Amino acid sequence: MTHLVRLLALACLSAALVACGPPRKSVFPPTVTIQQLQAVPGKPWKLTVRVQNNSYGEMDFSALDASLHVADLPPMPMGKAIELDVPAFAADVVELEITPTAPMAAAIAAIADKGSSGSVAYRVDGLMMAKPEQEKKQRPFDFQARGWLSPVPGIPNTYR
Repeated sequence: MTHLVRLLALACLSAALVACGPPRKSVFPPTVTIQQLQAVPGKPWKLTVRVQNNSYGEMDFSALDASLHVADLPPMPMGKAIELDVPAFAADVVELEITPTAPMAAAIAAIADKGSSGSVAYRVDGLMMAKPEQEKKQRPFDFQARGWLSPVPGIPNTYR
């Protein structure tokens, strides 16, 4: 009987020790949105893209490969090799420079004089390459975001 109790105690102790291993942190896709657009006529657009880490651990982002859709116009590719180390539930920004198509430039110009009452819809979709904190290799994370761009009062050629 004491031998059985010792075996049972040893089994319980072993199970408790196995459960004490390092906890796995949940990993979720990032959120990618446009924080600001500077659209000076005749020049490339400067995009400030916000990358929100929605995971319980740090993520090291290394590449952005996406498409920007303004209004219902054909998409424009935007991509860049980046180096962002974003802590859990935090965000950082990356600057991109893109050359807009003529219809996209016209869509933004159409709302430029409307002030905060003017807006145009946008969509960003694609993938981010990132390495979660507890993993050894990078992997792709799909994302899709929708929003509106409106002129910033008092700051010409700037939209948020």
